[in-house]
Amino acid sequence: MKKKTIGIPRGMLYYEFYPMWERYFRSLNFNIISSPRTNKNILDKGILSCVDEACLPVKIFHGHVEYLKDKVDYIFIPKIMSLYKREYCCPKILGLAEMIENSIKDCPEIIDPIFDYKGRTAFKKAYMETGAQLRVAKKASKKAYKASQIDKNIYRSWLKKEVLKDASLKQENARFNLLILGHSYNVYDEFINMGIIEKLIKEKVNISFAEDVAERDIRSFSNQVRKRIFWTHGRRTVGAALSLIDRHKIDGIIYLNSFGCGLDSVLTHIVARKAKENNLPTMELTLDEQTGEAGFNTRLEALLDMMKWRDRHEDNIPSFR
Repeated sequence: MKKKTIGIPRGMLYYEFYPMWERYFRSLNFNIISSPRTNKNILDKGILSCVDEACLPVKIFHGHVEYLKDKVDYIFIPKIMSLYKREYCCPKILGLAEMIENSIKDCPEIIDPIFDYKGRTAFKKAYMETGAQLRVAKKASKKAYKASQIDKNIYRSWLKKEVLKDASLKQENARFNLLILGHSYNVYDEFINMGIIEKLIKEKVNISFAEDVAERDIRSFSNQVRKRIFWTHGRRTVGAALSLIDRHKIDGIIYLNSFGCGLDSVLTHIVARKAKENNLPTMELTLDEQTGEAGFNTRLEALLDMMKWRDRHEDNIPSFR
């Protein structure tokens, strides 16, 4: 009997969960096809198939599905509602499966289990729901779920190979340590962020990410904010930034923000205020459908030049631009 094929779009929360998903489906003896790295063709397909009001990452996700739809038997688009108690994910992540179903014609069957944190067994139930949708035995699904559970070191190793291509983030004789903030689908998609990681590595800059900060520190420092942050990814962004700022681990921050993202419009100001209190340079780069890099490169070069100038002439430039 021919093995069925699962398509996994390389967008949205792909960079946070793919290693677990891959292990689960391979344990069930499915073939897996991931869409390629984001490119102009995928962006154009996504723009044509998605509603105009959606943010750039959602449009790109549509493009990845367009690429996969004629190549697979199923497309995996989980409804990731909640990862922690009393916290939630972006509504656009929750509604992705429905958006795709109503926007893209001739789409294969969508596998859309609900990941909603309601106790320690919640995610196991989501994987069991996945198995049920794929019509596999419960015993096999339980075994595949166990195989999918990996530790953070394995995840980081995959992320480095997938995104950073084994490049070293710790440069010899580096002058600056920069924190790259934003949602994983902005920070780790080299097309969306116009290759910012590679550009900074070439400039001999040390780079840190929110994923480098321990979860306990993220939760502790994010609680410094006056009102509780009930978006999980917002808490991660703020907690990581506050932790590294307070501990003097970074010399500046670049925040990658999707145009039209309501969550980022709030988080950028929380981070910027904290950075300003500590006289730390920050720059917000807003990402949209325009693919020209000239203005992007100019701003990035200007930030690095000013940080070099400031390093020579002490604290004579503002910390927030």
